[in-house]
Amino acid sequence: QYPCRKDGTGKEEVARFSVKEQAEYDTKKIKCSNGRDFGACAPYRRLSLCNKNLEYLNSYDGNNAKDYLLAKVCYAAKHEGESIKTHYKQYEVQYPGSGSTTCTVLARSFADIGDIVRGRDLYRRDKGGKTKLEKNLEIIFQYIKENNKSSLESLTDKEIREYWWELNRETVWKALTCDAGQNDKYFRKTCNYEGTWSHANYKCRCKKNDGKNETDQVPTYFDYVPQFLRWFEEWAEDL
Repeated sequence: QYPCRKDGTGKEEVARFSVKEQAEYDTKKIKCSNGRDFGACAPYRRLSLCNKNLEYLNSYDGNNAKDYLLAKVCYAAKHEGESIKTHYKQYEVQYPGSGSTTCTVLARSFADIGDIVRGRDLYRRDKGGKTKLEKNLEIIFQYIKENNKSSLESLTDKEIREYWWELNRETVWKALTCDAGQNDKYFRKTCNYEGTWSHANYKCRCKKNDGKNETDQVPTYFDYVPQFLRWFEEWAEDL
């Protein structure tokens, strides 16, 4: 499957950071937790997130479900990172002075991927019911639970999804930033190694004080910020 292509078919690439489909945004609004549409559309970046391959989760069983899911999520993340790198400079030309560095844009996509995995993504491409992607995730997490009863049986489905994300977020971040530039730097000093705070200034990743080896830290905490707040900030930059 092709994460960045429409319907995952590989036939048509999705335009990134485009205003071409602006007229259709009213049918692509966020579905809020209280069941109402607030009318706040997902930002341009989110509309074409490279996650189409997650609509085709079908080659797994109980024994390999958790590893299969990680591979699929990382595959989507890597393609998302490549797409951001390719198209973001065009976006900066269209919206000069938006204030977002490449690492910040990657962090926003990282957080959206985390919301998808955890079942709390507000973006919907349909007008009702669960998306194909969400149904697939519910099924695969049931497989994961059934095959890990000793450690997961006491957890709710929501808790299992949170646990999976927490366990694998570092790996997903590395997949997402695989094609980031060597000098791409996160906007805040969020790397903490042995009490020393520093920027993630190599491919948006944290390094040890010697500057040679990477740590296991993810420099962003956007995936812990409510999605609608992140989106409002992003929209404010686009105005």
